[in-house]
Order: sequence, then structure tokens, then C-alpha cells
Amino acid sequence: MSQSPTRFFQPEVSSDAPENADSDNGLATSIFNPALEPDQAQSGELTPNGLDDAVADLGRIVCISGAQVIADLRLSDEGKPLTKLTKGSLVKLYSGTATTYGIVTGLSIPAPKAHEDGSEIMLAELDLVGECVLDDTGKEQAFRRGISSHPSLDMPIFAAHARDFERVFSSSGKARLRIGSLHEDPERDAYISANDLLGNHFALLGTTGSGKSCGLTVVLRRTLQEHPKAHMVLLDPHNEYAAAFADCGEAIHPNELELPYWLMNSEEIAEIIVGPKKGTELGDEAAAILVELITQSRRSYFRTNMSRSSEQSEQTITVDTPIPYAMRDVLRLIDDVMGQPDKRDLIGPHRWLKSRIEMLRADVRYNFMFGGLTVKDNMASILSRLLRIPVNDKPLSIVDLSGVPSEVLNVVVSIIARMTFDFGLWSQGKHPILLVCEEAHRYAPADDRLGFGPTRQALARIAKEGRKYGVSMGIVSQRPAEIAPVILSQCNTIFAFRMNSLRDREIVGGTLADSAHGLLDFLPALGNAESIIVGEGVPIPQRVRLDQLSEAQRPRSATAVFSEEWSQDTSTEQDLAKVVDAWRRQVR
Repeated sequence: MSQSPTRFFQPEVSSDAPENADSDNGLATSIFNPALEPDQAQSGELTPNGLDDAVADLGRIVCISGAQVIADLRLSDEGKPLTKLTKGSLVKLYSGTATTYGIVTGLSIPAPKAHEDGSEIMLAELDLVGECVLDDTGKEQAFRRGISSHPSLDMPIFAAHARDFERVFSSSGKARLRIGSLHEDPERDAYISANDLLGNHFALLGTTGSGKSCGLTVVLRRTLQEHPKAHMVLLDPHNEYAAAFADCGEAIHPNELELPYWLMNSEEIAEIIVGPKKGTELGDEAAAILVELITQSRRSYFRTNMSRSSEQSEQTITVDTPIPYAMRDVLRLIDDVMGQPDKRDLIGPHRWLKSRIEMLRADVRYNFMFGGLTVKDNMASILSRLLRIPVNDKPLSIVDLSGVPSEVLNVVVSIIARMTFDFGLWSQGKHPILLVCEEAHRYAPADDRLGFGPTRQALARIAKEGRKYGVSMGIVSQRPAEIAPVILSQCNTIFAFRMNSLRDREIVGGTLADSAHGLLDFLPALGNAESIIVGEGVPIPQRVRLDQLSEAQRPRSATAVFSEEWSQDTSTEQDLAKVVDAWRRQVR
């Protein structure tokens, strides 16, 4: 190989280095690595694998295809690799004007030896993930993703040492959050970048029981510890998180939830009222009547209560303008039509519409929508509590959806998601907000025939446009294959937990860069609270063991211990009576 320019760091043979490999640990130390400082070379600083920093190169590059390379590994006199590489190991090479880092994505022996005294070739497949560029003085700059200086054939590769792990895995800047430890080096902390995580949306995906709920709690808690003036909304379909965030979050349970009907747009209110007849002739007629009557009622309220203090014109008010109106006014308008002899052909849909509204108003499950005897313009106070503005030492609101009727759950999520985006839009992003959707596949299914279209559209709008207005989104799901692709594809940081379904793994793999695909092979074998993290929130794809939570901070997501519960009969008739009473009163 010809002599390299001054700025091209190339390992050279050192006459002072021992010639023999250490047979105990498989190290060959016949070549000195000049990238180390002199004191490091003398001290023999150890890598996370126990390797001396002053080891020889591990092998040489024999194939290059874009950012993927194949290296022929050097073997010791005993025919063993100089170091124990595994999938996910970090290696480095010196290419042109940079130190380039790669992740081992595959290992193979193309032609295993047939006899003990035979020879064989061992290959390592690498994905090059980033580099530290050298400036004009030869000093290495901070690690960055991407490759500007590509390697050449026959170039040696080296094991990464402790300093490399610090450069590559430690996010720079004050907006970094410690969330656990690296699988490659359990003594080294794993960090995520708060700005990159929140500014580009994120997703936690994995099978039931893999640790997603605890993982989400770790991420949110670390964020709140560093940013106690945040504004977060967590949609909690199973009432798991109220206890986990008791010290920093305000839980909004169904009996405390307030989302009055007048906050809904035409599609949402039609889904609530007309829902059972949607798509029928009667339903279509009732929906059209509803639009007309709500528009009149909004304008009537505005004329009576708001016109003197508002610069808005009554004629600009539409069915979707978030101005209060009284449902009794809608019922009065229905009665007026039914009392006109010349409109008998409209009596049918009007009568059905009236009976449907009266039924909903009488159902205690819908008190959060139709409760209250009077109508008041409390939109600002509703937003204040939901979006935590002002924070008042509780930067997180936890919306408990467990008691919301299943037939209107998607509508409730639609209202919250739409209002969150609209607030960001009209506030011009001055109050950044994070909306977290647990079980996102329920609200935004991939199949357009399922779910409620406006809910999927509201979440998709946040996914595509939210960052422009300071609205970030986090989604959590055990069924990534069932989430609308337009939403999942916009999540630029993925926490992939244990995942057994091949289809789910393929969907997740399709959203990631090629450099992460090697690590995704580990998904079926991950332990609880272990995650492969890839994307904008981390410097390079990495396998992380997330921090353990105290019992008081763990979400209530544990599976029932059947063997213990069924070993004794502690249930009584009084317990059963309490359940029946709560069921009937819809109070948990």
C-alpha cells in the first residue's frame, strides 16, 4: 500500500510491539494503532470486550457496496479470530480524512474446514453508520451520521475502544436524556436527544409484555426531570399510568373528563348522534338536518352572548366553528319543523333525531359530553387542563379513557388530537405539546374500512405537519402492522421491543434505514425492558437495557398472576354486589 497523505491516519507496524498473540484471550499485538495517544498505548486501555487498545487490525476490507462492506478477519496462529465479534459490535476504520464507524451485521465462515488442521476464512459484514471528520489540524470533530469519506479495498478494520464508545453513543449537548445502559457495554449510559426525539415523533413497538409501558414511563419521566415545564397529553385506554405519574401528572378520569358536544365538528357530532344509522337513507337525512340546525344554534348563541365583545361576523360562523350552542335549542328547532303541516315528509328523520339526542342526554356514560344544565364558553379552561397551560407543577395530563363508551372512544380521541393540533396552529407553536397515544392501532388502523376516519386524519395531520407548529406525537402499539402507514412512517425514532410476529418485524424494518436492519434480527430474542433504538433520537442504532423503575413508578400493566389468584377463594357475594352496582352506575 502506498504511503498515505499526512491527514490520512493509517496503522503502521511498531518495532516495539510483541510478535506473538496472547493465546489466552486471542489478542494479536504485533501492530500498533497510531490513532491512540501515546499514554493510551502504554496503558493499554481496555475496550468493553476486554481488548487492549493497542491491538492489531482485526482484518481487511474485501468487498464494498455503498455503506455496506465485508471484511476478511485476521486469525491467530490457532486459527481463531483476534477478537470475539458479534452482531451489533462496533468497529472502526480510517478512511481518507475521517475515522469511520461501522456495526457488525453478520458473521460467516463461507467454507468451514473439513479437518482440524485445515484452514478457513471468516468474514464480517459491516454497515458504516457515521464518522468523526478530521479538521485541518488533524483533530477529530464530533461524531456525525453518514459517510463522506468512503473506504477502499484492503483497508484494515479495528476494534472500537472505550473512547470510541464515548464519541459515538453519547449524545452531545444539554438536551440529552439518560434512559438506560448499552447492551454492548453495560457500564456505559445510553442517551437519547430530547430535541430530535420530540421534534420528529417517536414510536414504541413490541409484543404484549415486552416492556413498552415501562419504557414509555422511563422516556417521559426522564424528559420531565430535565424539562419540568413541558406540556404533555397521554391517552391512557386502560388506566395504567395515573399511579406511575402521581407526582408530576394530573389524571383526568371519565367522571372528571369534560369534552362538551359543542366542541365537536360536524363529522364528530354526526358519529355520536347518527352513528347507528350511518350510511342509511334515514341516517344521511338526519346528518344533513343536524348540520343545518347546529349552524343556526351556534349563530343564535353568538348573537345573544358574544356578538358585543367579538369582532367576528355572525355570517362567518359555520357548523365547525368552536362556539357554544345549547342542545335544547336544537331540540326546539326540531319541534318547530315537526309542528309545521307543510313539512310532514320531514317528520320521520326529525323525530328519530330528537329521540336519539334525548337518549344520549339521559345516558350517564355520556355526561362528559351532554352533562350540565347550562351552556358556558369554557373552551379556554378545558384546554388549560388538558394541555397543562399553565403547568402548575403538573406538566403531564393523563386522560383515562377506560370508562369512555367503546362506541365513541375514537370520537373522543379525534376531538383531543384535532384540538391539540389546532391549538398549535393558532398559537403559532409558542407552546410545544407532546401527544402520546397508547394502543395507537385502535385509533388509526391501517385498514381504511375500520375505525373512525376523522380520528385517523387528525393523527395523520399531526404526524405530517405537527412539527411545524410545535406539536409532537408518540405512539405505542403491540401491533405495528395494523397502524396506518402514513402515521408510522413519520415516526423518526423507533423503540423496538421484543417482537415475534414476522409481519410486524417486516413493517418496522420498512420504516428504518438499512444500517438498522442487522440489529432488528435480535427482536424475537430481546428480554423485557430491552429495546433496539434507531432513528433521529440516537446517534446510531443501538441495543439498550432501559432503566428499572421503582414499584411506585411502574404502570399498572402487569398480567394477572392466575396461579396465585386461583389458589384460594377470597371472593364473596358482597364483592360481586359491588361490581354489579359499579357496572350499573358506570362508576369505577
